[in-house]
Amino acid sequence: MSNNTTSETKSSNNNTASVTKSYPMNGGDGTYSYMKNSSFQREASIIAKGMIEEVIAKKLDIEKITSASNTFRIADLGCSVGPNTFISMQCVIEAVEQKYIFKGLKSQLPEFQVFFNDIGTNDFNTLFTSLPARRNYFANGVPGSFHGRLFPDSSLHIVHASFALHWLSKVPEEVLDKDSPAWNKGRIYYASASDEVANAYASQFAKDMDNFLNVRAKEIVIGGMMVLVMTATPDGVHRSKTGGGILYDTLGSSLMDMAKVGLVNEAQVDSFNLPVYAASPKEMTELVEKNGNFSIERMQPTDPLLRIDDAIDMQMCTMHIRAAVEEIIRKHFGSEIIDELFDRFYQKAAVYSQMDSSYKKKNLLFLALKRK
Repeated sequence: MSNNTTSETKSSNNNTASVTKSYPMNGGDGTYSYMKNSSFQREASIIAKGMIEEVIAKKLDIEKITSASNTFRIADLGCSVGPNTFISMQCVIEAVEQKYIFKGLKSQLPEFQVFFNDIGTNDFNTLFTSLPARRNYFANGVPGSFHGRLFPDSSLHIVHASFALHWLSKVPEEVLDKDSPAWNKGRIYYASASDEVANAYASQFAKDMDNFLNVRAKEIVIGGMMVLVMTATPDGVHRSKTGGGILYDTLGSSLMDMAKVGLVNEAQVDSFNLPVYAASPKEMTELVEKNGNFSIERMQPTDPLLRIDDAIDMQMCTMHIRAAVEEIIRKHFGSEIIDELFDRFYQKAAVYSQMDSSYKKKNLLFLALKRK
């Protein structure tokens, strides 16, 4: 649900190279906060609920993974500020409890410990002040990027991450290098860029995912599970034809419009790219199988927008995008452009309010993995 990633830049040999730095979702509970602007993510959690319950009921071997402890440990990576993380964690706990009851082990129900993880600059104050008053778990905060180690060896039973793994650990260096065929001049995203740019993004995602799987393999007990909800590019659909691709491209063209009238420097736009990548199911299958630490127990494309029959509310969409990327844009361009940028974005994005239904399909991927 949050940004565990990077996009600060520095000069190196007259080129621009990315440096690891993380930016959180908008904190607090104000107008532009993630808390107030994450209903799309909440719909995804609701859709995922049934799949989580089913995969835990069929695939989780509770006797094997909890034999040495009466504490069942769950981590939500990229939790942001709530309330979506609380909904997801309660769903996982209830599914595990039902598994115990189904197995005739109600008397052996464990205590639950939930670790809420996000980068150190995440608004943990808002997160913990909004914790459900009545909850059946012990809550802990774990600051740090999920691109690195976060927990001791074999300490977790289930890892959950929703709307998090599309954030790269860094912007691919090639797209910011003027001497590279992958230089992404005039754009901030790869969706409508050249294949060289898209391949640079795909390569960075592959490296990040391999590392993510390796570090989680150390932290999750044998037989433990990961449940992931990810933004995705449907197999066979061009990256420029996805909803996310269109919207991020629109944000980039809004910045370029501002550069043409002198509101931002065009060189600033050229040196800025969003560290976001939406993998396809085919890519994820290949990456998980190549890594070898996890088996794929379920993979299912889905999309919360399929629950919505009306035209897309572009005002709501604009607020959602702003809650997610405002901070990373602010750090690069300054605070004074933010309102103007998102006003322009809304005006340009409004033409997609009658977006063809094909843009609504399969833009999310539910993925359940088991630690081998």
